[in-house]
Amino acid sequence: MSSKKSSLAALTLGAIGVVYGDIGTSPLYAFKEVFGGGHVPITTDNVLGVLSLFFWTLTVVVSIKYVALIMRADNAGEGGLMALLALASQSVKDQPRLRRGLLILGVFGVALFFGDGIITPAMSVLSAVEGLEIITPAAKPYVVPISLLVLFALFAVQKRGTADIGKFFGPITVFWFLAIAATGLVQIVQNPSVLVAVSPWYALRFAAEHYGIAFITLGAVFLCVTGAEALYADMGHFGKRPIQLAWFGLVMPSLMLNYFGQGALVLANPKAASNPFYLMTPEWALIPMVILATLATVIASQALISGAFSAAKQTIQLGFLPRLTIRHTSVRETGQIYIPAVNWTLLAGVVLAVLMFGSSSALAAAYGISVSLLMVITTALTFFVIRYGWGYPLWLCIAATGSFFVVDIAFFASNALKIAHGGWFPLVMAGALYILMTTWKDGRQLLNDKLHADAIDLPSFLDAVFVSPPVRVAGTAVFLTAEPGSVPNALLHNLKHNKVLHQQNLFVTVRYHEVPWIGLEKRLEIHALGHDSWQLTVHYGFKNDLDLPKALQLMRGRGCELEAMTTSYFLSRDTVVPSIGSGMMPWREKLFAQMHHNASGAADFLNLPNNSVVELGSKIEI
Repeated sequence: MSSKKSSLAALTLGAIGVVYGDIGTSPLYAFKEVFGGGHVPITTDNVLGVLSLFFWTLTVVVSIKYVALIMRADNAGEGGLMALLALASQSVKDQPRLRRGLLILGVFGVALFFGDGIITPAMSVLSAVEGLEIITPAAKPYVVPISLLVLFALFAVQKRGTADIGKFFGPITVFWFLAIAATGLVQIVQNPSVLVAVSPWYALRFAAEHYGIAFITLGAVFLCVTGAEALYADMGHFGKRPIQLAWFGLVMPSLMLNYFGQGALVLANPKAASNPFYLMTPEWALIPMVILATLATVIASQALISGAFSAAKQTIQLGFLPRLTIRHTSVRETGQIYIPAVNWTLLAGVVLAVLMFGSSSALAAAYGISVSLLMVITTALTFFVIRYGWGYPLWLCIAATGSFFVVDIAFFASNALKIAHGGWFPLVMAGALYILMTTWKDGRQLLNDKLHADAIDLPSFLDAVFVSPPVRVAGTAVFLTAEPGSVPNALLHNLKHNKVLHQQNLFVTVRYHEVPWIGLEKRLEIHALGHDSWQLTVHYGFKNDLDLPKALQLMRGRGCELEAMTTSYFLSRDTVVPSIGSGMMPWREKLFAQMHHNASGAADFLNLPNNSVVELGSKIEI
């Protein structure tokens, strides 16, 4: 019992440090954006109405939608958009057109997430460093250079992984939440009347009396829930209960105390609306608060960057991105990875965002739209999970997701007003990433179809070869091939040029499935071909790590003994991991025309026609 409590406490502390870093730094800019632009007059009714909107937005979107509903939709304990997409597509697998539509929707959501991985570090670090302007206006020209320096340092240390520094994230973030709660509480004590804003009446009255202004304001109010998707995305790392305990026990109370404290300050001093977060901090604590805020935003950025690495790995394994170098930064935690190409691409995007926008206020327009659209997609996928996957009645599914969908659409529509003022940036990035991912996936499918059409039947080929067998050499040959049952080009090259065949031959095909994990007991599918040859299909979930040597060791005791020093791996040009979906627009087919030429049919090596099947008992001259 004591061990369980200790584990729960440790997981809760870790969740505070990793999961809530992003949403925890939203008080730096969210409330400021509502009144800082001058669109909302600073009156008692307006301040109370906005505070009520903040309270109920956090309650409905985070507490009810994510914590109570979406976190139930786990895929073997894993969360995140890729896990939700897998659940949704599996639930409608008997409806191909609908399934393909959901895949397209989910892939665009993943592209938005990568865009968020660029906006969040830029927005968070800029908003923290801008606190220097409160200390001295002379620091303004140095905000962007200092922000870039912090961001460069952040991305430069990614290759070291988070194993060594992760244990410090939780305590620092806990101290951050306690600090923002304390500064807010001081202001509330001086003006406790702001607490009446917990009543939804003030939000409704504000919306009714100023519906035009209220609609525009929703875009800024939405900033208080940016980062909420991390609750679901990181569920597999910490579990539901630690995330729920952290939210209700520390995070939400601290956020609300700070927001209500900012409201109390603005009521007492309307000029403080320019930057209420730092202006309600005592003068003696300004420099420590800027340092703490910078640490908190770095932690928030780190969490999203790590999430981008994980999402990229899953996207690669599902066939939407080319294979990239993936380095494991921990010998204990398989989820701690570093992908150099993703890291430096993110940094380039972050630097571009900082230089283009120059301030957190300018970036706020670009920030909200990507996250709000991502939440719309999440709600839509959740409907298909609970309706078709869980089998709940239609009326209940509409009631459960319909209200959230209306809220998400309202927030997105408000943010859409800012497209011309910076909101286009994440949409352009997401669109470019979407085209890249879908083009790559469809190109792989097109190439795989071509290779399949030109394939020679493997069992018939082996039987024909062994009518007059070549010289057998000691050791094991592993041939990687896209389609089980077809002859890999590497085998033909080996026979043609070396005129030998290994004593043992494994023909291996890798399959990724729309589930997060596949255990070792289901890893190998073995089919004996005779002549000391086997056809193997290796199964992985989208969160499993690809380790073929380890998987092939499962052949021990099944007729094939592998020795590391005598095992050779042959990778053909035709080694493509098949993926779901097919079809490609004509203009995109030209993009892969050259791939067709490179994918010469195996029959060319033996002067055989395409789609040929070697007759049993026939002799092949090598």
